[in-house]
Amino acid sequence: MNKHQLTSSRRAAASTPATDRLPWAALLALAMAGFICILTETIPAGLLPQIARGLQISESLAGQLVTAYALGTLLTAIPLTAATNNWRRRPLLLLCMFGFLLFNSVTAFSSSFGLTLIARFMAGVSSGILWGMSAGYARRMVPDALKGRAMAVAMLGSPIALALGVPAGTFLGVFAGWRFVFGIMSLLAMLLILWMMWKMPDFAGQPSAKRRSLYNVMTIPGVRPVLAVVLAWMLAHNILYTYIAPYLAMVGLVERVDVVLLVFGVASVAGIILIGLLIDRMLRAMVLISLAGFAVASILLGIGSSEPMIVYIAIALWGVTFGGAATLLQTAAAEAAGDHADVAQSMLVTAWNLAIGGGGLIGALLLETLGVISFPWTLSLLVIIALLIAFVAKEHGFRSNRG
Repeated sequence: MNKHQLTSSRRAAASTPATDRLPWAALLALAMAGFICILTETIPAGLLPQIARGLQISESLAGQLVTAYALGTLLTAIPLTAATNNWRRRPLLLLCMFGFLLFNSVTAFSSSFGLTLIARFMAGVSSGILWGMSAGYARRMVPDALKGRAMAVAMLGSPIALALGVPAGTFLGVFAGWRFVFGIMSLLAMLLILWMMWKMPDFAGQPSAKRRSLYNVMTIPGVRPVLAVVLAWMLAHNILYTYIAPYLAMVGLVERVDVVLLVFGVASVAGIILIGLLIDRMLRAMVLISLAGFAVASILLGIGSSEPMIVYIAIALWGVTFGGAATLLQTAAAEAAGDHADVAQSMLVTAWNLAIGGGGLIGALLLETLGVISFPWTLSLLVIIALLIAFVAKEHGFRSNRG
């Protein structure tokens, strides 16, 4: 074997999963990247008064920092994922993390609303690329039998950020200042970059000859049903999550919003752990069970609104069924798209962000017209639609087994 062949063999070995054990160091690095991503996206919502005072703007304008981030993700996830699909994976991941380091640092030090708005948009761009590649990255580290479990570990950062990171960041921001929180997130990104340079394996991008257009990926059997389920499921989730305070006011728990969100967050972490244990054997079943569980939770929120204990049970069930949703849907999209998983994931990210915006809009319309009592029944309708789509799409997007 000559020197060139030996080098090629070593590269191939470094890019091929060789054991049946999870590469915990690399998967937890992806989980931490997701944690930073979600925390960067959501933390301004808990610190709007402080940010408004710091930038000398109104709270409504400060709220646009959240909108700018979402727009950055929504507008660029698909085109940039497609454009970078042939890049090597580790350099692209490091570039995304450098984006969080840079743009969170700009946010921490900026005294200009315009500059901060641009930084937030660009952080959203980093987020779109990260979510577009993370599922495929995690799956390539392990053999087929562990792909779902690997994704579950890689997705742990999202529910932990929502359950613990956002409350802790908000608490810290109130006492130490919102700029300090963004500085901490920049420090975390820098440390994670160093960790990734040490522990993350590298993989080649997709060869240009194998790339398919966005339209062709969309027409792959199974991709569209998964995206339809994402829209319906996440619309239902975001209607309730965005307007949880008005609902709790109706049921007499408005003073317990923090406790309710803690119950939801802890249940979400439990949900993703459960999904991680079962997804490689029961992908289709877990999708159907999760959707059915959320439908039951929605109905309980409607019929049990006068009983706080029933509300707490429904919130916990909602959290358990939502915790593994990202892993289930990303796995289903990756299974359906095959070699074109990264492009399919970027479409999923776009659909997810459309559902976030749509949930806020539809929830506002329902609140102004039918009132908050309409929320549980709207959620039930949307989730039942998602359940029917997933049930019918058993041959491709939501298969009972791999193959």
